[in-house]
Amino acid sequence: MRVRIATRKSPLALRQAHEVGGALQRARGDLRVEMREMLSQGDKTDAPLARIGGKGLFLKELEQALLRGEADVAVHSMKDVPAELPDGLVIAAVCARADARDALVCNDFGAAAELPRGARVGTCSLRRRCQLRARYPHLRFDDLRGNLGTRLGKLDGGEFDAIVLAVAGLRRLNCDARITEIFAPEMCLPAAGQGALALECRADDNAMRELLGALDHAETAACVAAERAVSARLGADCTSPLAAYAVLHDGQLRLRALVGGADGARIVRGESHLTRAQSEAALAHGNGAEQLGREVADELLARGAAEVLADGARAH
Repeated sequence: MRVRIATRKSPLALRQAHEVGGALQRARGDLRVEMREMLSQGDKTDAPLARIGGKGLFLKELEQALLRGEADVAVHSMKDVPAELPDGLVIAAVCARADARDALVCNDFGAAAELPRGARVGTCSLRRRCQLRARYPHLRFDDLRGNLGTRLGKLDGGEFDAIVLAVAGLRRLNCDARITEIFAPEMCLPAAGQGALALECRADDNAMRELLGALDHAETAACVAAERAVSARLGADCTSPLAAYAVLHDGQLRLRALVGGADGARIVRGESHLTRAQSEAALAHGNGAEQLGREVADELLARGAAEVLADGARAH
């Protein structure tokens, strides 16, 4: 059996695609994996994503290849996948999550708290900027785009005093040694789906859906479903400083979420959890996780999230 994997050409995307290809071959020994490397619209510009159409720009070419029958599966970072998929496509599996946290990378200081007033911190994530600016109002946050190597190069070249990146990406590219500080979720709540990989295929390709299902991780899938339900309920995108992070703790699925202004002056938070019985159902059958996300989103809305999101949209 041949499986054609659509992937972006960035080093991180290729690493993720090869990890998935290897896992599929281990699941089925007679599998022949081929890579379809593509340059996405998001890879062709350094403009802030919030201004040019959002993270969905990283998916379009891959999804078109699926719909044209030129590829069988596309590997995405789940945090880049919009709430609504194109007609005819489905997320067939969510792989086991890597570390979902964010990290500070800095050459001259040991932690964000040590950075001097006015230090330049690079990140294009409004979510990260919102939370970190609230905690460190003396720092300057500037846009930073490009693949991981480009971002690290800008730090090393002196354009920034520190940058903020996903722990998962750094570790997948064996850059653990560059991590200066890992932010606890209480300090910087992760994005919905951060650290997880999504495997997308055609909805009518039953053989591929069955094959990919072998890589589906029930706990990660339930957590991500709850997180993405928050985004969907709020109608949020990458122009919104939105965080949503679910974990299975002591047998219960627990979800925290927030939205905030880009300046960090106002942050609205919400959280809830499923009972043990409800959590077991969410893991076994997928029931309840999305409802949990909707409940937390409604809590955010009751606390003024819509106004915060509207203010953020006007600012961009």
